[in-house]
This record gives sequence, structure tokens and C-alpha cells, in this order.
Amino acid sequence: MSGQIIKQKIEQASRILNEKNIDLWLTFVRETDSIKDPAMEMIAGVGCTWQSALIVSKDGDSTAIVGEYDVENFRRFTPFQDVIGYVKSIKEPLIEYLKIKDPKKIAVNFSKNSNLADGLTHGMYLILSDHLRGTEFLSMLTSSEEIISALRGRKSKTELEILKYAVDETLKIFDEIKYLIKPGKSEIEIAESVKEITKKRGYELSWEEDYCPAIFTGPEAKSAHAAPSKRKVEKGHLVNADFGIKCKGYCSDLQRTWYVLKDGEIEAPAEVQKGFDVIKDSIQKVADNLKPGVSGLEMDTIARDYITSKGYNEFPHGLGHQVGKAAHDGGGGFYPEWEKYGNLPFLKIEASQVYTIEPRLYVEGYGTATIEEEVVVTETGCEFISVPQKQLILIR
Repeated sequence: MSGQIIKQKIEQASRILNEKNIDLWLTFVRETDSIKDPAMEMIAGVGCTWQSALIVSKDGDSTAIVGEYDVENFRRFTPFQDVIGYVKSIKEPLIEYLKIKDPKKIAVNFSKNSNLADGLTHGMYLILSDHLRGTEFLSMLTSSEEIISALRGRKSKTELEILKYAVDETLKIFDEIKYLIKPGKSEIEIAESVKEITKKRGYELSWEEDYCPAIFTGPEAKSAHAAPSKRKVEKGHLVNADFGIKCKGYCSDLQRTWYVLKDGEIEAPAEVQKGFDVIKDSIQKVADNLKPGVSGLEMDTIARDYITSKGYNEFPHGLGHQVGKAAHDGGGGFYPEWEKYGNLPFLKIEASQVYTIEPRLYVEGYGTATIEEEVVVTETGCEFISVPQKQLILIR
């Protein structure tokens, strides 16, 4: 992330603290080369060695309390207004800072609901508690998940421009995948070709190389997120790809579906076309209803109910997630009311958040039909960042 965007994010964090009525946001970390807190790339861009407290205040102040050897890097490469170094213990400068600020609520980097706000290890939580024991500050600690959710979710104009560029470049690669899909080619062979194209163009993959891209062909294809296999494309297969690139520190995440025509076919069988159309229409129905203030649960329900009303089983995952610095970003998403999602399905959608919409269904005897699009929430609705797939792509 560029220094300009990091500076913007720290300023944005201060505004969010005022909105949420939280006095301080404290990210407590150490040895970040090996144990990475997801917030670090948003507010620092450099690592820490010793115990470090990166603090943003609702009054606009930003202060980093770091080990002496990290002071120079923080002063040179981060936008923190004040950098305080220590040698023996962070406890004294941290408590002194807190006494000056006199906060009533301190958001700290732990969370039950959001992995992106849960960078504080249990050991570090115990250390922080030891440092604050005997002071009133220990009772003021609360989760930073609201701060992180808003900070990662609300994209700036610059961030949106980068995300749109990443999507455009990803779609160009998807255009080439059509020519890679041939009867007799394996999922692995197709995936390796996509990786080669991506690297030649100077981009990283959005997630682990083992299953980015994820390629699935035919009725016996594995479930979403599975690595490509030696399974080969055959005529009469539905083929789909789940793929994204990382560009300038931001990710894309899209899916497309193709059908490999059998000998003598000039169009897909009716049941295949129906499955594709149901997926396409479910995405549009969500887009037509998406706007600030609705919940992710409401959006998931629209697609889920429509697909099951057409006679298909419900998809075994959430309808969509936020995209940004990570392929799965932000806090809330388009999730069903399942225990594993905690409170995330009930969070309200906000303007300038970017989401995927990715339903799927199984077409008996042919494989999976799925599309994944990206949309940005506007003040009054949403706009597609990706050019939606409206037609089932036929492989001859």
C-alpha cells in the first residue's frame, strides 16, 4: 500500500473513532515478519520487532511506540505524527501516553467475529493485560472489529480506481481462459497456463497458488476452494474458474462458467442453460436490491430463495464477501444466519464497500454453474465493477 493511501487510512480511522465514540485504537504487535496483524498494512506498511503499540486517537493524533531499533523506519516510512522509542519495556511509555490521553474506551486488535480484526495473539493479550494491570485502562479494552470493518470496507476514490483496474485486468485473462479449455486438458494444465499468463503480466495471485486459479470441470468436480486436479475436460462438461490477481496491493476475485459442446450440439442443453440463467438472474436480483442500510443476510436470502424456488439445492456458503487488500476483506458480507458467521450477516451495508456476488448450483450430469461478480455500493444502490457474464460461454 502506498504511503499516500496509508496516510489517508490513518486519517479515516480517526473519523471512524469519532463516529463509533471510541477514544483510541491500539494495535499491539511484535515480530510482525512472522506473526502478521492484518491491520499493519493499512496503517504502517513497515514491520515491528519488539512489542509495539500503534495508536490512533479520535482527536486526530497518531503515535507509534516501538522498540528503539524500529524508530528510524517508522519516522521515515510511516505517517505517524509521533514515534516514541523504548529499550527495556514498552510498559512505561505506553501507560504515560494513555494517562495523557485519558481515554474511556480503547479498541484493541482482537475479535470473535472478524479474522481481519483478530491479530492479537492470546500471549500478546496477556502481556498487554499485565502492562495495564493496576490501572483503569485494562477495563476500557474492547474489540477493534467495528473500526477495522469500516476502515477496510469504505474504499477511497484511489482504492476504487485500483480495484477497478485489477478487475479489468482479470477479465482480460478470463478472455484467454476460453482458449485454454479443450477436451483432454486437465484442470491442472489449465491452471498452470493461467498462472503463467498472470506472472508474465507482472501480477500476483489473489490467494494461495495451490488453488488460484481453482478450475473445475464436469459433474465430479470437487467443491469450491479445492485445488485443480488431473481431471480432464470432456465434451458435455460445465467448466468454471475461480480466479483473481493482486495488483498494487489490491485483489480481484471473479468466477466464470463455460460449457463444452458435444458433437452435433450448437447450443447448451436446456437444463444447462436453465442453471446458468438462474445463477445470472439471482445475481441481478441482488444487485437490484443492494443499497446502504440493508443487511448482508437480506441479500443472501434473495439469491438463496430464488435458486431454491427453481428446484435447486441451496449453495453451501455465503453469497458474497468484501474485496480489497485481501480477496476476502472487510467485516460483514452477504451471509446466511449460520453459527459460523457470528454477527456478520446482520451488519448494515455501507456506501463505497466492494462485494462479490457468487451463487452456485449443480446441474445434474454436467457440473456446477457459477458466476462471481464484483459490485461497489453507491449512495443509492450499487454498480458493477466487473462486466457481468450474461451469456453462457460455449466451447466448440
